[in-house]
Amino acid sequence: MDATWRTLNRRRLLQEKNNMLNRVVTVAALAVGGYLLNKQMKKGAGGKAGSTVQESIEVNVPLSTAYNQWTQFEEFPRFMDDVHEVRQVDATHLHWRADVAGNEKEWDAEITEQVPDKRIAWRSTSGVRNSGVVTFHRLGDTTTKIMLQMQYTPEGAVERIGDALGAVRMNARRNLERFKEMIEARGKETGAWHGEVTQH
Repeated sequence: MDATWRTLNRRRLLQEKNNMLNRVVTVAALAVGGYLLNKQMKKGAGGKAGSTVQESIEVNVPLSTAYNQWTQFEEFPRFMDDVHEVRQVDATHLHWRADVAGNEKEWDAEITEQVPDKRIAWRSTSGVRNSGVVTFHRLGDTTTKIMLQMQYTPEGAVERIGDALGAVRMNARRNLERFKEMIEARGKETGAWHGEVTQH
């Protein structure tokens, strides 16, 4: 009887110890997460220090096919979940309408550099502050690597929290994955524009 009681008591003490350890780990994780979130939000709070997203993906189509499809800006809503509309005003100017942190926003952007089969760079000229470049790299006759780098400035608490939690990076990744699914399913581009825009 005493041996059984001692065994049960040891098990109870061990369980309490494990519970306490779990609580300490949880509190520590929350504290670290809160610290990092606060640090990230302070970094973007001034509106000057923007954030950067870098993502890449390999698509199983020739380089020219991937590049040509990306030049079809008005079709971006087909694979960019939060984008409602992209209207091409002229060869170098676009008007965007999209959800940003749950709010619909509009902005204008210009293509600042475009080198056929190599790169497309842009920057916003009004509204949501963002800029970036997408580059295309031939890995083989039927394989292309697409690399996206984007800089943006979150506005307001909700956008800064989303930025700190990596929402924009995850969204960029999902968009690239959907582009891959779309172009690989089709096997060919829906259009092409091979004009060149000199960097400015």
